[in-house]
Amino acid sequence: RSHRPILPHRPRRRFHGTWYKRTVADLVPIIDLTPWFSGGEDGRRAVAARVDEALRTSGFLLITGHGVPDEVRARTRATAREFFRLPATVKARYTAQVGGRGWLPPGAEANGYAEGTETPPDLKESFSLAADQPTGNAAIDERWFRPNVWPAEVPELRQVVGDYIDRMHRLSDALMALCAVALGLPADHFEPFLSHPTYGVNLNWYPPMDPAQAPEPGQYRIGPHTDFGTVTVLDREPGRGGLQVCSADGTWSDAPYDPAALTVNIGDLLARWTGDRWRSTRHRVLPPQPEAPGEDLLSLIFFYETNHDAVIESLPAPIGHTQFPPVIAHEYLKDKLDAITVT
Repeated sequence: RSHRPILPHRPRRRFHGTWYKRTVADLVPIIDLTPWFSGGEDGRRAVAARVDEALRTSGFLLITGHGVPDEVRARTRATAREFFRLPATVKARYTAQVGGRGWLPPGAEANGYAEGTETPPDLKESFSLAADQPTGNAAIDERWFRPNVWPAEVPELRQVVGDYIDRMHRLSDALMALCAVALGLPADHFEPFLSHPTYGVNLNWYPPMDPAQAPEPGQYRIGPHTDFGTVTVLDREPGRGGLQVCSADGTWSDAPYDPAALTVNIGDLLARWTGDRWRSTRHRVLPPQPEAPGEDLLSLIFFYETNHDAVIESLPAPIGHTQFPPVIAHEYLKDKLDAITVT
């Protein structure tokens, strides 16, 4: 199922006789990818056109027909919860730094730092994984392709999460082909940049409100930020302290939710690549809310990137309208990851 086509030339809509301003959430469509995977050329072009429109306006979309079974998503989330239920002393055996492999404890990360804003640390725990197929370059492999860490206390995590990562990788490759067509390029345009990509995977647990300590002013489960790479694929749970996205005029709105859908947004590298045709949109995850103090949520996040040595150069007009200086992908990403590291 899908929303009606977005009408960016109509910034206001009428509801029961009253005109109101459309929020960014109004511009986040649900797009069925079934015609992309199994339809004809007309269906593929129609899906690509809707993706282009969504990424020009909100920078976010929800996708159905993605091919990831509900039971796979549920099993991955349930297995991740087994890890987060372990005592902190056990989880501490797997402590890692931001960008590493293992457990990021509370206080390890502040995403608002990526914007130059010194916010309190994010109210979350993460178990982080990443690409682990070495290149043969020792320095690059140490930073970007180290072996993943798998906790012995949850032995099924490796198989379950490993399968989920493989599915997200294949889906992200398909999304990059879809993005190419949405830009009017051949479907294989990005493939040379994705032959040995880096990527990051976060299993994010947002715990309930601590009765002994309310969130500090300006503290979030994840502080306001934009993502850093190409496409982000998010499997999330709805909640009062959930995902919000920011409109171009600075208005924050709750992101729409559909249990069958995955949430997709683009990061800074892809926005630069498109010459700002597409938006790398600010977003945040609200802190636990007083009306739902016992709420805990768990998100599965796949951050797709490119080959570590890919040179990202802005596509010229008529695709893009801003020419950014070229950047080397892994240098750009390292700066961003270092910026959000608290401990």
